[in-house]
Amino acid sequence: MIRRSPRPSNVGVLVVLVVALLAWRVWQAYHDAVPAPPENLPSGQYEVLRVVDGDTLLLTNHTRVRLIGVDAPESVKPEHPVEPWGPEASEFTKQFINDRHVRLQFDKEREDQFGRTLAYVWVTDPKNGQEKLLNEELLRAGMARPTLWYHFSDTMKRRFRKATEEAQRAGRGIWSSEKPPARNAA
Repeated sequence: MIRRSPRPSNVGVLVVLVVALLAWRVWQAYHDAVPAPPENLPSGQYEVLRVVDGDTLLLTNHTRVRLIGVDAPESVKPEHPVEPWGPEASEFTKQFINDRHVRLQFDKEREDQFGRTLAYVWVTDPKNGQEKLLNEELLRAGMARPTLWYHFSDTMKRRFRKATEEAQRAGRGIWSSEKPPARNAA
């Protein structure tokens, strides 16, 4: 006697369809709730949602901005130890921005290999109304190393070299012979 395997019931097919429909609706609701960053971000004023680390910002429009020409020690990279001066570089950037808007300026390369927007980040000093370049000030404070292989302005590269040399001569931050201050465990 030949036994036939039972045919899938209409109820089983219906359950699979309902689950697939619900999964699609959840995915659609998530993508509707989280706006995608603008494709071609224009230069101008932006609000910072949070400082990711010393050289990376997240804007309120969900654009991840990486500072051109700057590499701060890691402080939040997954499966990577926190590097000396990483937390200090993050704190420097937080204090420098201090919940203010920033002005982004772009150069030849607009994106890095991780899809982050590359920019110069300008912040207006409330004391004198003058703009300061965060990229340059991180280097001057010894909170980052210059990354000059990206395709960007030779004028900016000279500024960044000068700021780095100043930090090295003064022995600031990563260029000091001292270890960063001990941090209390939370």
